[in-house]
Amino acid sequence: MEGMAFFGRHGVFPAERELGARFTVDVELEGDLRAAGRSDRLEETINYAHAYELVREVVEGEPCHLLEAVAERIAGRLLELPRVEQATVRVRKRPPLEGEFRAFGVELTRARS
Repeated sequence: MEGMAFFGRHGVFPAERELGARFTVDVELEGDLRAAGRSDRLEETINYAHAYELVREVVEGEPCHLLEAVAERIAGRLLELPRVEQATVRVRKRPPLEGEFRAFGVELTRARS
């Protein structure tokens, strides 16, 4: 799931909390999808529409100070989905800082315990 974009109020600086920013999220989900490949049935795969909604709820929800915390929350929610065994989450934003850069970001991978 690439290039998901949401508005959130995450950050350490007061301006980040007050003004908010656009966050982009990429997610890679891993799981055993052989049954879905054979059956061609939605109920036997990872429901990507549901996964998208979970990511949106986290990014648009309760603010965090750190991108690491946002990514950790996303990964935790995604690992609750059936068939998701591992999730890699990338979260990026362009903070209100002077200088030239595209974005700051974090990437983490978590597996079901």
